[in-house]
Amino acid sequence: MTRKRRLGDRSDGRKLRTLDPMSRIAIFIMKDRNDALNYFSDSIDTEEMDRYIQKKRAEGLKGFGLMHVLLAAYVRTVSQYPGLNRFISGQTIYARNKIVIALTMKKKMELNADETVIKQEFAPDATAEEVFRSFYQLVEQNRKEEQSDFDGLVRILNYIPRLVLRGLVGFLKLLDYYGLLPGFLTNLSPFHASFFITSMGSLGIPPIYHHLYNFGNVPVFLSFGARRSEYVLQKDGSVQKRWFLDMKFVLDERICDGHYYAAALKCIRRYLKNPEELDKRPEQIVEDVD
Repeated sequence: MTRKRRLGDRSDGRKLRTLDPMSRIAIFIMKDRNDALNYFSDSIDTEEMDRYIQKKRAEGLKGFGLMHVLLAAYVRTVSQYPGLNRFISGQTIYARNKIVIALTMKKKMELNADETVIKQEFAPDATAEEVFRSFYQLVEQNRKEEQSDFDGLVRILNYIPRLVLRGLVGFLKLLDYYGLLPGFLTNLSPFHASFFITSMGSLGIPPIYHHLYNFGNVPVFLSFGARRSEYVLQKDGSVQKRWFLDMKFVLDERICDGHYYAAALKCIRRYLKNPEELDKRPEQIVEDVD
């Protein structure tokens, strides 16, 4: 559904006008994003995901893995719980126009290798295969390129004297506050996205609680770790070795209430437990409130 842009809307989101008064007041009480962080930890048995990943690889999706299942589950959840895709800017709550996911990646798995940040937009009805193909292509492209547009921008900023740079960043924050930041900068900025994800599993360590950024408007950060084994007591009294994936969410509590967050996080879990559902398109795409 395409909505006509109204006064108060931004290039990356539309102002929500029908939320309850407490939602608006809370933004002034918790002014900065890091004043409003909630932390959520979850572990999930990966048996169904492992089976699903093997199936996808057998179908020719080389490189398909846990990252892609998590991304597809999140995109699908946003299609049903659009409140998860809101953001705060300028003491105002907005519904983001697109589903955009950001990821920091190393170009090589070496200690001093260069890092870059990639962003990818996904359609709300995207299947797991579509998520994989677009994301995998973007990752491979950035590994081959010597410098992305974001890398180029960072290199330019690096040459600016610190006092001038401090003033420039302050000016950009001011523009962002009033929704006047140029579109090409919000498109490049990893701090303007629906969701940030990082894999600690690729480093072989458990997940961390990663802070959100006061600059920009990312409301959710997910970190997941390496799979771990655990011996689980079965109903018949036997003990079975199972594999689990640990996840840590850091959430901006101002975009929606606890009940809404709980329902959305349960939805993510359902898709991870039943990943075959991600091969089907959703029956409907739920629109956020006005």
